[in-house]
Amino acid sequence: MDFGRLITAMVTPFDSEERIDWEQTGRLMDYLIEEQKSDSLVICGTTGESPTLTDEEKLEMFEFAVKHAGGRCKIIAGTGSNHTAHSIHLSVEAEKLGVDALLIVAPYYNKPNQEGLYRHFASIANATKLPVMLYNVPSRTVVSLSKETTLRLAQIPNVVATKECASLEQVAGIAAEAPAGFKVYSGDDSAALPAMAVGAYGVVSVASHIVGPAMKEMLDSFLAGRVDAAARLHQKLLPVFKGLFECPNPVAVKYALNELGQHVGPVRLPLVPPSEEEAERIRQLLR
Repeated sequence: MDFGRLITAMVTPFDSEERIDWEQTGRLMDYLIEEQKSDSLVICGTTGESPTLTDEEKLEMFEFAVKHAGGRCKIIAGTGSNHTAHSIHLSVEAEKLGVDALLIVAPYYNKPNQEGLYRHFASIANATKLPVMLYNVPSRTVVSLSKETTLRLAQIPNVVATKECASLEQVAGIAAEAPAGFKVYSGDDSAALPAMAVGAYGVVSVASHIVGPAMKEMLDSFLAGRVDAAARLHQKLLPVFKGLFECPNPVAVKYALNELGQHVGPVRLPLVPPSEEEAERIRQLLR
């Protein structure tokens, strides 16, 4: 399955009482697909505040997203956790709802070794027929999937991609040695272009909520051999890439969307709104 080059890890819209705002969720999806040029959407990933969503909310989001997208983009369900059996349950239920693929984060907090990581991901992949994208984000999970474990998992037929937030060296190594068809995505907007230069296929992005067309142009320019043009776009976009992570994600991008008229509402505790100084810096990114 081809998820495209530009995947947006979508925020979850909440109303003033922090309940999922279904009307705004539909508007946001239309905006991301039609205006921001997203090829696929990750639903209930970290940017979607997955740690604060109940299983019921996640399954409702998956079902809504599949129906609302109507085939206009791929829907990738974030069903990973640090409890293998729980992740399997969510993945099986998501498959029943018609999602196109699963994003499975490395188990956080309980610090498994590489064999434990392998068995965790393999158990989930073997419980479903859906394509699986691994998600390696050591800054959040403490543990990191090694290149060797990633390549071992890539031998499982439905493990088809990884979202990699470790080093460019790891991106390059996986891209060089993975089976044909296995795709590496940068999980860091700032590293998207450098990652593609060493073999990545695309990016799972936060910034594409607000600068999607420019990001798509940057990726397309690189793929067409217009490296200088791609580099100029990267340089222009870099303040946005960096600025959206001055606050814990997705605090800044939700604030930016609200400023742009996409009323995605607040973040849930333990996240808090930006300070006035942070808010002013976010507003400056939009000028």
